[in-house]
Amino acid sequence: MQVCILGDQYDIDRAKHGGVDSMSTDDLKKLNKNKKLIKKLARKYSAFVASDSLIKQIPRLLGPGLSKAGKFPTPVSHNDDLTGKINEVKSTIKFQLKKVLCLAVAVGNVGMTQEQLIANIMLAINYLISLLKKGWQNVGSLVIKATMSPPKRLY
Repeated sequence: MQVCILGDQYDIDRAKHGGVDSMSTDDLKKLNKNKKLIKKLARKYSAFVASDSLIKQIPRLLGPGLSKAGKFPTPVSHNDDLTGKINEVKSTIKFQLKKVLCLAVAVGNVGMTQEQLIANIMLAINYLISLLKKGWQNVGSLVIKATMSPPKRLY
């Protein structure tokens, strides 16, 4: 998962120290609101993190391209831990409830213990139920599936 830092000089220096890609305001101005270049940037990275000072300027510099792609940057301040914030962004999932009858979400990986997986599954299910208008009445079934295993029905 690729993350890009959009920030001032201090955040760019922190990103280079951490080995993360970064872009300054000058780099963003070079895109010149070109829709093709902004789409290309949004496809290149999975998520964006921006410094607090720059977060308000991003719609002015880039236009609505990142918002349409669903990748608007997460703000980070100078006193926040940058690697911690990047790990938080990487471990965040988004539920996009549209008129789709089926929804698939990744809730764990191979390196997690059984307790961590159970906790993640419970959090994801409870959060999904809280998003639904009628709660559990709108759920037909819940199924969990690992990569190389048969599906197991939970509900």
